[in-house]
Amino acid sequence: MKLLLLCVGLSLVCAHAEGDVVRSNIDISKISGEWYSILVASDAREKIEDGGSMRVFIEHIEALENSSLLFVFHVQENGKCIQLTLVADQTEEDGVYSVGYDGHNVFRIVETDYGTYIIFYLTNFSKNKTFRLIELYGREPDVSPKLKEHFVKYCQEHGIAKENMIDLTKVDRCLQARGSEGAQASSAE
Repeated sequence: MKLLLLCVGLSLVCAHAEGDVVRSNIDISKISGEWYSILVASDAREKIEDGGSMRVFIEHIEALENSSLLFVFHVQENGKCIQLTLVADQTEEDGVYSVGYDGHNVFRIVETDYGTYIIFYLTNFSKNKTFRLIELYGREPDVSPKLKEHFVKYCQEHGIAKENMIDLTKVDRCLQARGSEGAQASSAE
């Protein structure tokens, strides 16, 4: 009987966790706050490798009153973590945003559960090449292996091979620079 109750309880917990995932009508006010870069994937791997222009590490997202999103990132330049702040404006299409950075970027939130993770799907348009980027951010410095597997599967379903994914929890993400104003020495030095 105890085993049956345990199974029912675990089923309810799993069903509840899945029920919290939001894929449309996302309340951007609920994504405001601190985030950590977990995984990144792109069909232009050189853009997300060390030294790539899209190798950015999220610190904070803020939903603004005009429905824009403010992002605070860090990038590594010459062994230092430099803060980068970008404002993405909502487009005419609901839930789609645009921002200028290394070309013109259009992105949407694929899914979130607000308290654990968020997945972004971005298309970059530059004069040389168009590429796609998919990012997984977590509220904590890491997420469960199951969530990482979910991200990998999502990327593969959208044509990005596993070898074009980078686990950012295994690199210097400029965590020591979080909350600071400006540049700080990187722990990778």
